[in-house]
Amino acid sequence: MSDIFREVEEDVRREKAQKFWKAWGNYIIALGVLLFAGIGGWQLWQRHDQQQREALATQFIAAQRISNPRDAASAMSDLSKDAGKGYGLVARLAQANAMVAAGQQKDGVDLYKQIAKDDSGSVGMVARLRAAWATADTATRGELADLLAPLNQPGNAWRENALEVLAYADYRAMDMKSAQAKYAELSADPEAPDALRARAKAMAAYLKAGGAVTYGTVPPEVVAAPPGVAANTPVPAAPAQ
Repeated sequence: MSDIFREVEEDVRREKAQKFWKAWGNYIIALGVLLFAGIGGWQLWQRHDQQQREALATQFIAAQRISNPRDAASAMSDLSKDAGKGYGLVARLAQANAMVAAGQQKDGVDLYKQIAKDDSGSVGMVARLRAAWATADTATRGELADLLAPLNQPGNAWRENALEVLAYADYRAMDMKSAQAKYAELSADPEAPDALRARAKAMAAYLKAGGAVTYGTVPPEVVAAPPGVAANTPVPAAPAQ
């Protein structure tokens, strides 16, 4: 009897499977085709994307190797138009660098500021900092403070760099007390990069010694006495020509 029941159960399962396949078989096949096509398409897209990235990297390196700043700026400008957001931002930053190096100060600074406005990440912060240094000798301290405000925040990785610019702005404005205090604070800041701490330490020592306002005196010129004449004997002036 058990064999009969087993055969009946198998017939029922077989009949259910046939009905299920007739109802859903075409959909299952289509889903399988779409799945494999999707996997193949994803792999093709990844390969294409990798090739595009490699091509952009090659173009960027080639543009970096251009020695003439104006030509380099032009090459980076062209690259930024065709590249995506990542390479596009970096190319624009390199373009601004080249423009400043070529003497196109205003246009370069304007581009720095536009990059800073468009990007709140690392590239935008670097652009903001470079714009500040590029105008450190011409902008007012208030203008520099406004420009660097997003960086001059607790916990910001670029805060110490921004404070260095502001310390220099105080020095340039002859506010030596404030400048010395800022440089001294930066020189002891464990969050500041080693090179920045070294610069700040040197500037703090320089200002403490009064180097910004005390220049000393120039000793009188020493005229060598002719042979056979005592060193303290006055040397007659040369006759007028």
